[in-house]
Amino acid sequence: MKWSEITILTTNEAVEPISNILHETGASGLVIEDPLDLERFEGEGFGEIVELDPENYPDEGVRIKAYLPMNSFLGETVEEIKQAINQLLLYDIDLGKNQVTISEVHEEEWASAWKKYYKPVKISNRITITPTWEDYKPVSTDELIIELDPGMAFGTGTHPTTVLSIQGLEAYIEPGDKVIDVGCGSGVLSIASVKLGAESVQAFDLDDVAVQSTKLNVKLNHLQDKVTTKQNNLLDGVENQADVIVSNILAEIIVRFVGDAYNNLRPGGYFITSGIIQKKKQLVRDQLTEAGFNIISVGEMEDWVSIVAKKPE
Repeated sequence: MKWSEITILTTNEAVEPISNILHETGASGLVIEDPLDLERFEGEGFGEIVELDPENYPDEGVRIKAYLPMNSFLGETVEEIKQAINQLLLYDIDLGKNQVTISEVHEEEWASAWKKYYKPVKISNRITITPTWEDYKPVSTDELIIELDPGMAFGTGTHPTTVLSIQGLEAYIEPGDKVIDVGCGSGVLSIASVKLGAESVQAFDLDDVAVQSTKLNVKLNHLQDKVTTKQNNLLDGVENQADVIVSNILAEIIVRFVGDAYNNLRPGGYFITSGIIQKKKQLVRDQLTEAGFNIISVGEMEDWVSIVAKKPE
């Protein structure tokens, strides 16, 4: 079978929303070539377990690659992707050069092309993320391993927004906590929550691809009895009370359900938000404060921000 490789040259800010667009249009084997990956964890106490080749990365911006089956609908699919990406400008997302190119690859090339980018990475004090095909052994007794299938997942869990989210979970989850993951994507935050001691997690996403991806990765990590995954629009209709709510999505989406998050948290509960670009930080802070939250901490990594808020006791 022949595949088309669609390549988009854009910015770090646009990586997550464009990745979602590609998955929604049926793309497979997503690759993110971000030069900052070469230095992302330097000075943070974390590091790539394997060396990455600088030759595989652009000199400027971020290159996103995905693979689409060659069929009679390919042209329409590519146009749909381009239009959806351009719509991101309405959210003030910088698309950079926004160059889109198409090339043909054979199945055997597609099957191996993206795997070379996905290696085990330690992203916090305790958590290491590894793709399913890597035979990785923990290097310390308290290390927690999360296995992901990047073939369906939204990235590999090493994007700054995910790292900040997991660091927040690591700091605030207590054994036995009940967690809600809003916009679960690959399910990595749900899995991390259980690994860090949560008793149960409810994972929600509006996109069925994300729901299926979360279910797959939860099963890979043998946590089906701890994580319940459901297609849902944010917290609409959710009445359960949680100790922690975590959400790694766009700032514009976070502010839409701040009030619902407050109502779904027990007194003293934490709302861990990420996916926030620097210029939207104050917007999210203001909405959280207006809803009654106390801002506990603000984390920053490159151009990204996470905010942890607490509901008063």
